[in-house]
Amino acid sequence: MIEPEEAWERIIARVNPLPPVCRRLDEVGGLVLAEDVRAEGDHPPFAASTVDGWAVVAEDESPQRRILEAEGRAGTAPGARVVPGTAARIMTGAPIPPGADAVVMLEDSVVEGDFVRFTRAVRPGENVRPAGSDVQAGQVVLRAGTVLGPAEVGLLATVGHWEVWVYPRPRVAVLSTGDEVVEPWKTPAPGQIRDSNRYALMVAVREAGGEAISMGIVPDRPEGMRERLRAALAEADALITSGGVSVGRYDHIGPILAELGTVHFNRVRQKPGKPLTFATVGNKPCFALPGNPVSALVSFELYVRPALRRMAGHARLRRPEVTVHLRHPVQPDPERLEFMRAVVEREEDEWWARTTGAQASSRLLSMAGANALLRIPPGPTLPEGAAVTAILLENDGHP
Repeated sequence: MIEPEEAWERIIARVNPLPPVCRRLDEVGGLVLAEDVRAEGDHPPFAASTVDGWAVVAEDESPQRRILEAEGRAGTAPGARVVPGTAARIMTGAPIPPGADAVVMLEDSVVEGDFVRFTRAVRPGENVRPAGSDVQAGQVVLRAGTVLGPAEVGLLATVGHWEVWVYPRPRVAVLSTGDEVVEPWKTPAPGQIRDSNRYALMVAVREAGGEAISMGIVPDRPEGMRERLRAALAEADALITSGGVSVGRYDHIGPILAELGTVHFNRVRQKPGKPLTFATVGNKPCFALPGNPVSALVSFELYVRPALRRMAGHARLRRPEVTVHLRHPVQPDPERLEFMRAVVEREEDEWWARTTGAQASSRLLSMAGANALLRIPPGPTLPEGAAVTAILLENDGHP
């Protein structure tokens, strides 16, 4: 058995970002940029009005100014030249016409026939957005490693990058194993259980930013397992299995992964999730998770999720951690680091935590509603108010 941190180090040493791909703007939301993006030109490309009003020469002190027939509208070329004694109608976003250097707001004007009179003076540059005031030609507007959200995609469109290089979402094959496992819509026969792991893990994969591929259920037969694993690895960038990784007579996943590739560890000194196997087949990571539902989900949170984020090009891989105080005593495991499911709440300047009840690795209710995992090291009973580390599962700032 190895310690959890060593398990993570062995994983991260063998997981790399996927090769970048070129994608259109309507396909890149939530993905990570794989290149620096520079603006090819200034934005805006011309001086533009920020209000509806009148384009004028600011230093002109004429009491009335003749209205020019040309009207500046957004999306059209600048109108006639503005000289002292004249003014041109202009709309928000329209180019400033030649000769003008300021815009008087419509609310500060009175139209008198063919002339306009202003109720206040205007300064040079007032209500004018200069060319290149937002973005200058050659400027790096987004760096490689940026997660592309709505604002970033809008910025790419603004500077004319309608295709960009990004890291793709990892395709993850999810497979359940075991003669006792049946689909959720079936009535289990004596000794059988419904398959919760595959469906829970596929949701977890999607929430981590991957694309989940269901590989169904495979019975405890080496030949069938081997064939299904090969099919999964041919289709996906990574593999997750659940069940068949302990030391029982019908636990075949570990030996088959060793046959197909390299097993880097198969036991972790933690609770839940001790019978966890990590292997690589070629350059594809394979995570053989325990069959108990909570063990599978906790192992996913600790190891698979950050590995998938690494494959997708993210820089922030693991969940944030905070120090919390226990609302009640907690009995640690005598030998292994335990990840207890808990609800944590912030009160003034401190975090407080309570566990979600019985922590059996088969009890999914202990995960439902939990927003943290408490790191409980081996040792004596921890009293109420004791400080421990909590891994936050929600509101972590990750996209």
